[in-house]
Amino acid sequence: MFEKIQAIGRLSLLPVVQIEHAADAVNLGKALIEGGLPCAEITFRTDSAEQAIKFISATFPEIILGAGTVLSIAQAEKAIGAGAQFIVSPGFNPKVVDWCLEHGVPAIPGVATPTEIEMGLDKGLNVLKFFPAQALGGIETLKALAAPYASVRFIPTGGINPQNLAEYLQMPIVFACGGSWFVKTNLIAAGEFDEITRLTKEAVSIVHQCRNLRGTI
Repeated sequence: MFEKIQAIGRLSLLPVVQIEHAADAVNLGKALIEGGLPCAEITFRTDSAEQAIKFISATFPEIILGAGTVLSIAQAEKAIGAGAQFIVSPGFNPKVVDWCLEHGVPAIPGVATPTEIEMGLDKGLNVLKFFPAQALGGIETLKALAAPYASVRFIPTGGINPQNLAEYLQMPIVFACGGSWFVKTNLIAAGEFDEITRLTKEAVSIVHQCRNLRGTI
């Protein structure tokens, strides 16, 4: 399963999705694939998350699928049982991280301080979520925070948008960016999946431009 995390790094962008109605999950998965971004983090902020993960994993096995906002071992168990391939948390919960490591499940806990980064390193983790990125000071804070930890790469999430995505992605310490502007809850609820595909294509285009600037493709 840990190769799934590396695949997110290659895609460089992780959709952070809140689904109110599980019935919308398959259409969302289709929209992401058509937009050129076959991955998603389905957040456990709604009661539909577990079922949505089941629907997407069963219909689109090619999608790299994770569960986000996982706050407990019980949620982690539900997510993995439904078909999630990795676990994302807003903060560093040692119990959830330990459960994931014991069960061979990739974990991406959130960090905001040097202490939390070192907690991650102590668990053998080298890809961590920086959350909430913009509210914590954005790129300048991330640079300062990451400076002593050469082996760690980050997934900044929170406040990422088309205007600052490229600036984040051009930082070598950034593994990928988490974003929700192209998979907004209101677009999903309104059934505007063509718009989600369009916005996803725009986001992927920014990723490709950044790769060209960095000479990686």
